[in-house]
Amino acid sequence: MKVHELAPAPGSTHPRRRVGRGTGGKGGKTAGRGTKGQGARNNIKPGFEGGQLPLVQRIPKLKGFKNPFRVEYNVVNLDTLEAFDGSVISPDTLRERGLVHKHGLVKVLGRGELSRKVEVHAHAFSASARAAIESAGGTVTVLDLPFRGRPPAKGNALTNR
Repeated sequence: MKVHELAPAPGSTHPRRRVGRGTGGKGGKTAGRGTKGQGARNNIKPGFEGGQLPLVQRIPKLKGFKNPFRVEYNVVNLDTLEAFDGSVISPDTLRERGLVHKHGLVKVLGRGELSRKVEVHAHAFSASARAAIESAGGTVTVLDLPFRGRPPAKGNALTNR
């Protein structure tokens, strides 16, 4: 037997009944939809559940909001600074070594120990990181943020005013 010789058993398949083609076609008049009522008509909206509150309205919606003024920092800890060779550490030198993302602000946090004197420039410092750097004899320089106060809200820029 070959693939082109395959066929269903004789009598096992029937042609599809074409309804709504007149009374001679055995599917005329109401075409299998019964008489009157919603099922006999064509204008039932998708998702309509017969007057019951639809599923889309029953399920809970997402709560809360996304703050457009959130300021996110790339985080560097003291143990990373300890392993960093060089006495001056800035966001640019951290980016060159691949320790922070190429965009964004840098914040130094206090995990780990610092045993040498370093000069650290960053946009923000935690209190413990600042204390650890200064107690090791280093200096802390807070860089200006690239925006004043709050950054502009995304999508809410004033245009054509």
